[in-house]
Order: sequence, then C-alpha cells, then structure tokens
Amino acid sequence: MVAYVMLLNWTDQGIKNVKDSPKRLDAVKKLAKELGGEVKSFYMTLGLYDLVLILDMPNNDKQAAFALKLGSSGNVRSTTLKAFPEEDYRRILGTLV
Repeated sequence: MVAYVMLLNWTDQGIKNVKDSPKRLDAVKKLAKELGGEVKSFYMTLGLYDLVLILDMPNNDKQAAFALKLGSSGNVRSTTLKAFPEEDYRRILGTLV
C-alpha cells in the first residue's frame, strides 16, 4: 500500500451544504474501500486547509481515480501528497553518498 496525504478545501457548494459533510465523509471512506484502499485518518483543520485525509491506496492509479471521483462531486478541491513512511525515509536517505 502507498500512503497519501490529501489536503482539502470546501468549494462554495461544499460549504453551503456543510451539514451533509459527515455523510459525504462516509461515502469517501466507502469509495476508498471500493478502490482497495482505506482512509486511515480524517481531520477538520483550521488555517489554509479545511480538511485532511490520510489514506492508503494500492497504487498511484487508484489514488488518481480516488482524487478524480472525490473532486467530481464538486464539494471539495484537493492537493495530494505521496507520503513516505519512516522506514522508506531512512532507506532512501541511506542511499545517499
């Protein structure tokens, strides 16, 4: 599995219907499972971004499909970051000469 961090902002549509956001989150979790992944953590945040998802997906293609389906709902805009866990971080840095 590959780890991703998604930084999300509500669109005008998303904030107008913010009371429906918990139902939408349930649908997001279901979508991740349908694509073979899992939402590991969810946070509502203060500051530059409104929401943060931490998720595992099988590969970049599945993550791209997830992000596109999420964005096509019209409720959020996203920025996706591929995340390297500590073990990979140490391995990668260990290869530096």
